[in-house]
Amino acid sequence: MTDDNTTATLLVSCPDRKGLVAGLAQLLYGHGVNILDADQHTDTDEGQFFQRIRMDLAESHTDKVALERGIQEVAERFDMKYQVAYASHPKRVAIMVSKYDHCLHDLMLRRRAGELECEVPLIVSNHPTLESIAKGYDVPFHVYKIKKETKREQEDRILALLDEAKVDVVVLARYMQILSPEFCDHYAQRVINIHHSFLPAFVGAKPYHQAQRRGVKVVGATAHYVTSDLDEGPIIEQDVMRVSHRDTVRDLVRKGRDLERLVLSRAVRLHLEDRVLICGNKTVVFD
Repeated sequence: MTDDNTTATLLVSCPDRKGLVAGLAQLLYGHGVNILDADQHTDTDEGQFFQRIRMDLAESHTDKVALERGIQEVAERFDMKYQVAYASHPKRVAIMVSKYDHCLHDLMLRRRAGELECEVPLIVSNHPTLESIAKGYDVPFHVYKIKKETKREQEDRILALLDEAKVDVVVLARYMQILSPEFCDHYAQRVINIHHSFLPAFVGAKPYHQAQRRGVKVVGATAHYVTSDLDEGPIIEQDVMRVSHRDTVRDLVRKGRDLERLVLSRAVRLHLEDRVLICGNKTVVFD
């Protein structure tokens, strides 16, 4: 039986060429690493190769430094980008919210139930509304009110707080503020947002109102990485639910919130388990 504390996940992406799989397999075998499972994908249009390898290091006869040095050597040979995540070091997640509590509750309950393997050192908001909820989960709650004239200053304070807490990933659980390009760059590919619409349809504010006016037959939710282009970052997860002409905007909002919870939690889990690689403005998601 595998001890989770001895497992690690290797994610790689590079131009597709012969010898990639063999090169990595030989390296890991040489270090005494047992490959628990491996998945790969080749984007033939882009000529890019992607692979996720889950490894057991229990019987490895080298340390992590030597292993990563060996991976680096293979990476240089194949022009490869890579990252190694160790199960013994769960990711630290900062949750940012405004006034809606449904996604926050869902994430915290799933973490308490062990469905999301992570640490949540803090919750950040631009309103004090949800402070009692954070206290109920025994998580520090920080309020930074955002005004147009103080937005950059407040964002700098938030970034300093996240850096001090050694945050690995930021989850926007209905945080109703647009992040600056500087914030997006600082946490590039590490900010996950839930948009209450099936992107690319109905971007921006009040998507359920837009959907109701259009008479749509499905509503959806989209979790994506945040970039400086509003609601256009790489999509991680989506889902839809059927609706009808009888549904009011209030009905759409209610149904949509159920989807928001599910889609955001799935996206966060996929990121925490190192199952997502980015190719341009698309994602490769290993299930």
